[in-house]
Amino acid sequence: MISLNNSLFVYIIFFLILSRTFVMSMTRQQIKNSGKLLKKSCMPKNDVTEDQVGNIEQGKFIENKNVMCYIACIYSMGQVVKNNKIVFDAMIKQVDMMFPPEMKEPFKESIEKCKGVPKKYKDICEASYWTAKCLYDADPANFIFP
Repeated sequence: MISLNNSLFVYIIFFLILSRTFVMSMTRQQIKNSGKLLKKSCMPKNDVTEDQVGNIEQGKFIENKNVMCYIACIYSMGQVVKNNKIVFDAMIKQVDMMFPPEMKEPFKESIEKCKGVPKKYKDICEASYWTAKCLYDADPANFIFP
């Protein structure tokens, strides 16, 4: 038999699940803040400095293998790389779940424009770097990168 407390608990859980399903977008600043954890993890793994990767979001892409692998690390930890391939469907899902409503469609258009980029590269670091650069070039105003 379900007690009143258990019943209330079930309703609260159900409400939280529904809330997360329909209201999961974040502000641009919240996305940037969550990316800080990825950045802190990927910087030492790829031996890069803040000077090298700190302005990627502003379009400063340094063509260097460590920087390229840093971008691949961010994409991997962000779950848009699987089996050393960029999974654009996963990227679109991330945008749908996390991006503010006004940024979703423009950024998804950028993703569509850049889908062919990774096919030119066998190395995931290069594919990630050139994809990120393509996404920035396609829509600098909506590009977010830690």
